[in-house]
Amino acid sequence: MLEKEAELGRHQSGHNSGVLHSGIYYRPGSSKAKNCVRGYGMMLRFLEEAEIPYEICGKLIVATDERDLPRLATLERRARENGLVGVRRLTRTEELREIEPHVTGREALLVPQAGIVDYRRVVKALHDRVVARGATVLFGRRVESVRETTSAIRVISRGEAFTARFLVGCAGLHSDRLARLADPDLPVRILPFRGEYYKLKAHARGLVRNLIYPVPNPEFPFLGVHFTRTAWGDVDAGPNAVLALKREGYTRTDLDLDDLWEILTWPGFPRMAWRHWREGFAELVRSWVKPRFVEALQKLVPEVRDDDLEPAGAGVRAQACDREGRLLDDFYLRRLPRQLHVCNAPSPAATSSLSIGETVSDEVLAALS
Repeated sequence: MLEKEAELGRHQSGHNSGVLHSGIYYRPGSSKAKNCVRGYGMMLRFLEEAEIPYEICGKLIVATDERDLPRLATLERRARENGLVGVRRLTRTEELREIEPHVTGREALLVPQAGIVDYRRVVKALHDRVVARGATVLFGRRVESVRETTSAIRVISRGEAFTARFLVGCAGLHSDRLARLADPDLPVRILPFRGEYYKLKAHARGLVRNLIYPVPNPEFPFLGVHFTRTAWGDVDAGPNAVLALKREGYTRTDLDLDDLWEILTWPGFPRMAWRHWREGFAELVRSWVKPRFVEALQKLVPEVRDDDLEPAGAGVRAQACDREGRLLDDFYLRRLPRQLHVCNAPSPAATSSLSIGETVSDEVLAALS
């Protein structure tokens, strides 16, 4: 395994909120739905075997106004079709407040199967397991070129050549670049979206028991700002979703001119920007104007105040966009004769990771048989 960074979990795997997703959001039959539901069970078994602490604490998805109610009904139907257990509709304020005493809303869905874990510990345990089984992990190895022949794959990193029968690319924010080394006609590009978090200060953590989410906009592949009690003891609030000007741009001022040029010259970008300009503008305002961020949180928990929050870092989501400006809402694998590239694996990829890995390994074994 060739790893660009000096250590594992430097990007998406180490910058997420640590949620174990149950699979309620995803279109039945989609790769996301199937891999999330299967991956959830596989992940729980792995956590038990690896003795990694986790908690199945449940989630509340709250409809804050009348427009959310049809979407909430859609989520309830998807829960049934995706095989979730114990999901129930809460229609009275008293029912919502039994679960989350400080929440407000018209109705809500209680999703018992959602949970929390520290995925940095998961990554470490997976590393230790594959090394124990004979794998070699080389750090600081950015791939410079890939050449596929009829009998082998040749990969160059730091001037050193590696030869293999098959290549699997799981490069996250650079997944399209790695794939394009051998597949220049790749029909998608990665757009980096920064998700910025606040966290509740110690005196305000009691406002949130577990996980509180809004009803997401089905036209926008992000879940909206929400509250997440984490496995490391914080209560995170966020994230928003702002286009980053650098693929690994974790702050507002991070800029890479090559990354920005690649974004602006992708034919799908202006189409995407036109389609989602209202949502994008609202996210940008929330990024720069803290009171607007707080307003979004107050729709769920009205008692939250500006001085209850402090900055809590950010993550960058690798979001694939096609030439028509569509933000891919499903996992996307790109297959070549001797290569398989994971070109789109946003949330719930962490929950789904073992299931995705099994899918990838099955395809590799089939190709080599």
